[in-house]
Amino acid sequence: MSQRVIEARGLRKIYRMGEVRLEVLKGVDLSVEAGAYLSIMGPSGSGKSTLMNIIGCLDSPDAGEYVLAGDTVSDLDDDALASIRGRRIGFVFQTFNLLPRLSALDNVQLPLDYQRAPKARQRSLEALAQVGLGGRAHHTPSQMSGGERQRVAIARAIVTRPAILLADEPTGNLDTRTGQEILQIFDGLSGQGVTIVMVTHDRSVAERAQRIIHFRDGLIERIEER
Repeated sequence: MSQRVIEARGLRKIYRMGEVRLEVLKGVDLSVEAGAYLSIMGPSGSGKSTLMNIIGCLDSPDAGEYVLAGDTVSDLDDDALASIRGRRIGFVFQTFNLLPRLSALDNVQLPLDYQRAPKARQRSLEALAQVGLGGRAHHTPSQMSGGERQRVAIARAIVTRPAILLADEPTGNLDTRTGQEILQIFDGLSGQGVTIVMVTHDRSVAERAQRIIHFRDGLIERIEER
């Protein structure tokens, strides 16, 4: 029986701006098994980014419960959430978020250095090799193409061996061919049992996943099994 890596029950999130009260999440329930590959789609303002922030322990819900890999994290303070993020969640962003003066290897190694993890150099080199950049370890981001920079970002996200890999529009800044190469890496990671949750506006990107979660007006509108 597969372990549930994400268990969200009744998640609500409300933003207040002066006297304006905006309920962005309205009681979201979501279960994700370990090794699943799912994408989240929905119009701007539907709540999908807010849900991703909660799943990624970047924010906490105002109500409801979030259990990550068996641990309830919905009531943790900021320091505890930061610790969980570092150990259990890998992030891949549209804008890569690499430090420009560091080599690819040093960028990948950063999260391991924060954790004072053993064999950090070796693990970082292995992660770069896994995304096809074993020969570019000592190049800086400015010496790399957009696709190579995104590969470095993926290596940095997986080097900690996280419970979940969260990808927010990972092909949004790439041309079609390069985007397909990046999606092939995600396909390979999924095949190795990595749990992937990806937000995208692109239907063709979403269709790489096993499930598509359609979001609208702060709720899951429907779940499409692939």
